[in-house]
Amino acid sequence: MKRGVIVNIENIQKALLECYSKDLCYPKVQDDWNDNNKCFGMCAITSLIINDYFGGVICKIYVDGISHYFNLIEDKIIDLTSSQFNHEMDYKDYQIIDRKNILTEDTKNRYKILKARLVKELLKQVDEKVYSCKSCSELVDKFPNAATVFLGKDNDIVLVGEAPANNGWRKSHKLWTDVNDKVLPSGVVLQKLFDIIDRDIFETTFLESVKCYPHERKNLKTCSSNCKSIMLEQLRILNPKLVITLGEFPTRNLLNFKFNKFSEVVGNIYEINGYKILPIYHPSPISPKSYKGNVPIFNKIVSKY
Repeated sequence: MKRGVIVNIENIQKALLECYSKDLCYPKVQDDWNDNNKCFGMCAITSLIINDYFGGVICKIYVDGISHYFNLIEDKIIDLTSSQFNHEMDYKDYQIIDRKNILTEDTKNRYKILKARLVKELLKQVDEKVYSCKSCSELVDKFPNAATVFLGKDNDIVLVGEAPANNGWRKSHKLWTDVNDKVLPSGVVLQKLFDIIDRDIFETTFLESVKCYPHERKNLKTCSSNCKSIMLEQLRILNPKLVITLGEFPTRNLLNFKFNKFSEVVGNIYEINGYKILPIYHPSPISPKSYKGNVPIFNKIVSKY
């Protein structure tokens, strides 16, 4: 599979131009927004998104008497909306701004909408890689033009499964549901666990370690390895607070150290690649620990989150 880093400044700038619209413009200047100047009035919400992905600090200057926000990352100025002005920028008298002070109710709403649009746009680019991949072509069945990430209400918690079922959501287009509109047994168990943390599995973002349906389980290790960079790109785009891995294969694919028994890592929280990763027993009823073994883990989530 041809690899490429999708979450980079240049690509995000291009993707944002596809996501900007009049309704996201700063309300006081919204009537002046047009398709020829798409980043007009977008500086605050854009700087928040760049801060999400790349860190650094958010800065403010005044341009023509108006507040203008940009990013400073490792002493480098990143200003993705400077083109809205028809002159060179003077950044010397900037102020560092706490992002909390930018997030008024209106700005927060516009930021959330823009972030959701951007995530969808970037995930589409990852899916294009999946559709064209031939790494496991003899070992799997593909799901043509089916999204490989189910987006929930937010991406604070992301579930990472093992591999798609042949009759599961990639064909039904409804998470945890088969083609006959019946909730899969693993979905029934997982919802009982999610009741502990007062969440709905049908509103929780979900992806799989393997992107296509493996003909045989013995191929899971090979397919997981081939799909690893794709999974990491998807997580980078989603930027979750907590990643819950369902079973051994996605856990081994994400943890950057070896372990002998899966039970050694289940229920522990690991911080890797900037994410908190929590392995749980797979919720399939076939597993004797699918519910009872996971209950103490979900009680821990309640206390920590």
